[in-house]
Amino acid sequence: MVEVRDGLSAGLAALAGLLALLQATADLGSLGWATGLLCGIVLAVAAARSASNERVETFGPADLITLTRATLSCGVAALVADSFVRDAAAGALVVVATLSLALDAVDGRVARATGTVSRFGGRLDGEADAFLMLVLSVYVGGSAVARSAGAGLVIGVLTIGMVRYLFAMAGWVLPWMRAQLPPRYWRKVVTATAGMGLVFAAADIASPEATYAALGVAMVMLAESFGRDVWWLWRHRPRETTEAPREASPARVSLR
Repeated sequence: MVEVRDGLSAGLAALAGLLALLQATADLGSLGWATGLLCGIVLAVAAARSASNERVETFGPADLITLTRATLSCGVAALVADSFVRDAAAGALVVVATLSLALDAVDGRVARATGTVSRFGGRLDGEADAFLMLVLSVYVGGSAVARSAGAGLVIGVLTIGMVRYLFAMAGWVLPWMRAQLPPRYWRKVVTATAGMGLVFAAADIASPEATYAALGVAMVMLAESFGRDVWWLWRHRPRETTEAPREASPARVSLR
């Protein structure tokens, strides 16, 4: 077990080391550095706040793996930001993103094996997944292969990265969308498949048709998964009674 503050400090130090490595190997520029560090700081603040709300004082082994994944995603974000001002370091981006995706198959197993499964860990895991998908979708959406297919594909690719955040935003205006969903392993399968589809597209190693097919599969699977969750939440939403209220007896009338 590692204290939350120590774990987050170590994560920021690891991120600085990762960015230095990317500078040496992929010519990461100042915009990439600024973006990566900003993402790391936001990650640390959000994780610390969530841990405080959940009264979590230490990171378990699975939490540290998830934190490593999130740190790698900050490195991906740095490379994506840098690609807007210079030639993209696609090779480095694919390697870092693939490592993050690979660790996604590890943290859950470690949590179950060590008996450290927690709501905080699950939330951290979900946010790490969502952020990686977001930065990958920004990169792929701005790539030549996506733009050559037209605005429809670009919007679809960006939606892959935004769908988790759009789902959360819907809960701001629809209270029934904020209910706790039942566990479903299929969500992890869909997230992993969509992530691999984005990495495949980012690598630009196949024909445009194969890339479009991979992205199309990701879109369909995400639409099915989130659609099923929305349908479940709608069916289980609190229902207001339509019966006319009975007349209260004088002794039970409240003046409030």
